[in-house]
Amino acid sequence: MLKIERNFELQKLNTLKLAAKAEFFAVISNREELLEAISWAKEKSKHIFVLGGGSNVLISKKIKGLVLKNEIKGTGVLSEDKESVIFSALSGESWTHFVHLAAESGWYGVENLYLVPGTAGAAPVQNIGAYGVELKDCFDHLVAIDLQTGKEKIFTSKDCKFAYRDSIFKNKLKGKYFIYSVALRLNKKANLKLDYGDIRARLKEKGIHKPNLKQVVTAIQDIRNSKLPSPALIANAGSFFKNPGISVSKFKKLEKSFPDIKSFPSGNKIKIPAGWLIEKAGFKGKIFGKVGVYEKQALILVNYGGASAKDLLNLVKKIKLVIKKQFAIDLEEEVNII
Repeated sequence: MLKIERNFELQKLNTLKLAAKAEFFAVISNREELLEAISWAKEKSKHIFVLGGGSNVLISKKIKGLVLKNEIKGTGVLSEDKESVIFSALSGESWTHFVHLAAESGWYGVENLYLVPGTAGAAPVQNIGAYGVELKDCFDHLVAIDLQTGKEKIFTSKDCKFAYRDSIFKNKLKGKYFIYSVALRLNKKANLKLDYGDIRARLKEKGIHKPNLKQVVTAIQDIRNSKLPSPALIANAGSFFKNPGISVSKFKKLEKSFPDIKSFPSGNKIKIPAGWLIEKAGFKGKIFGKVGVYEKQALILVNYGGASAKDLLNLVKKIKLVIKKQFAIDLEEEVNII
């Protein structure tokens, strides 16, 4: 039976370790408990907020309504043929564990997303991406449950309206559906993407010129661990800002002032790594009271202990103002601010 608690403390359930309360709170571990929660919320006229791994949120105030901690876990193969497999995870499953199982099975397509924090259910909401790969590149479909009616609906890639760190679940359908499961179409034949970031360089360091799948996963693990702090050790929410896209003409102007500017093409725009902008502006490794910018990766904002949401939001505001003034670029948060 579903256990609902009042004024529940969420500090241990968000990776920024910010003190915040939920008006009502429950842990769900199966579909029956989810449907019970939906029924309870509807009867009490309470909004439902779904909390996965707590790794991509900054909770700035008490969350009204019913917060559901998603612990619905499991994985399985839905179908397969000679060339590909449809591999599915229930939404409370660890994303890293899901990718690990795919790699161990020899299925290609999602390995570059290894160690992205969070749950499988959160992955399509954010259209997570890393090292030149986005979720949409291997996405097949997801099953979602309407938080008003409890009815199930299947969403294809087209239905999800994926964009850069964005989907329909972050705007038009925000808060309207509970993502129950996510299915990926993975290849049985090698299709490795090694040209983004330091992957190829890391493999060469190890004398690997024709890597297999497990060697690529290990290389990505090494790179991420060398640059990104574990939330278990240092409180953070992962990459805090999106990489901004600017016009080619604006990029050429910036390049004259900053010849060392980092960039990569994205459609008809040029993307500038947000971490490069923040580092160039002098924030990398800086500490402001109880918060700061991580010394090894400027995209990571850190709570060094006892910080409030206000402390972090003030740092976010400061960074955005300086980047706007110095580069005439508007930074946008990747982390969801609640």
